[in-house]
Amino acid sequence: MGIQELLTALEPVFDALTGLDLSRPDEAREHLAAAFPTDGEVVGRLRALVEAGVAEGWLCDQEAGSARFSRVAKPGEATRGFSVDAVELSGPGVWHRHPAGEVNLCFAAGSDAVFDGFSEGWVVFGKGSEHVPTVSGGRMLLLYFLPGGRIDWKR
Repeated sequence: MGIQELLTALEPVFDALTGLDLSRPDEAREHLAAAFPTDGEVVGRLRALVEAGVAEGWLCDQEAGSARFSRVAKPGEATRGFSVDAVELSGPGVWHRHPAGEVNLCFAAGSDAVFDGFSEGWVVFGKGSEHVPTVSGGRMLLLYFLPGGRIDWKR
């Protein structure tokens, strides 16, 4: 297993992200949850790959504070213009702003874990939103997708 297998498994997600209106985060989240439910085949495969990647050390191999993280892919043709990153989070992360929005696929590593108040599944932040990403009640593994790789780390 490795990054290429994860990217191949993400292809239907990239297709769904193409043209998704991130200025309407609730609608985008509902669309993704209907297309790729947490108990469905695509998300199940992604969960298995992410968990294996963390366990085998090819994913989330860098660490800072309560986060372990890694780049999966830079934005490009194969990712339909999205960057993809993985993070394992068990507390607060680093403040940032999403100039073009952010889409997250969250996997709880404990039944009580929540990411910014959301249980596992799809979480979408709209264009111009900002936050300190925070997991409480346990640990979560996240894949996050940024249109054009756009993110602002400074206020």
